[in-house]
Amino acid sequence: MLMIDFIGQFNPVVQALLATLFTWGLTALGAGVVIFTKQVDPRLMDVSLGFAGGVMIAASFWSLLAPAITMAEEAGMIPWVPAAIGFVGGALFMRLIDALLPHLHLRLPTSEAEGPKTSWRRSTLLVLAITLHNIPEGLAVGVAFGAVASGIGTATIGAAIALGIGIGLQNFPEGMAVSLPLRREGISRSKALWYGQLSGMVEPVAGVVGAAAVIYFYPILPFALAFAAGAMIFVVIEEVIPESQRGNNGDISSIGTVLGFTAMMILDVALG
Repeated sequence: MLMIDFIGQFNPVVQALLATLFTWGLTALGAGVVIFTKQVDPRLMDVSLGFAGGVMIAASFWSLLAPAITMAEEAGMIPWVPAAIGFVGGALFMRLIDALLPHLHLRLPTSEAEGPKTSWRRSTLLVLAITLHNIPEGLAVGVAFGAVASGIGTATIGAAIALGIGIGLQNFPEGMAVSLPLRREGISRSKALWYGQLSGMVEPVAGVVGAAAVIYFYPILPFALAFAAGAMIFVVIEEVIPESQRGNNGDISSIGTVLGFTAMMILDVALG
């Protein structure tokens, strides 16, 4: 494929940067919907968030955990040990950040903000919540591209690209989920757009860090893949799925989750 050939000519760190710039771009594109409207059908938002959760769950296994287990086995390790340690470590890392950084989940009143008490504005707390969400996504994409440099057959440029596409697709509704509520609260279109895209800005940073880490510290690769998976699953359980089910559209949001999982699985198998 032309895309694989194009991306393949760069070193893995640049590949990770390009891929996460793409995922950030789709976050900005989703946030840009606020230019045209300040309200979308709640059913569409819930099914989109469900889709995002499904993509993240599928990516955590197909693109991260399964390769981590295979790589550990090929390296002569007990296959499940790096996967288990990394997975739990990623979840605990996100829980620690969750406890230390003030943030507010979507559709909740400011009084229910999590983390340390703060006088920060509601808009800031909402952006921080999605930013927390995006850290493991950028890290996952970066680690996937960094793994390609390992030369292990299970880590392919096609699989890394598939992960980048999947994360990008589910970033679109995340951008809307930030900008539209801010617009409804009276913030200008330009500021709502700015805050919406700002939440995805962390992904290129996390992607480059993830790629560089596994290239220069190769032995941690299986742990790093599983770490990214654990961090993403924590976010899905803590934020994405509960948010998609918070309205009265539980059935269609669940269907969205199934569709998201299926789409990510197809991408990974087809390109990987």
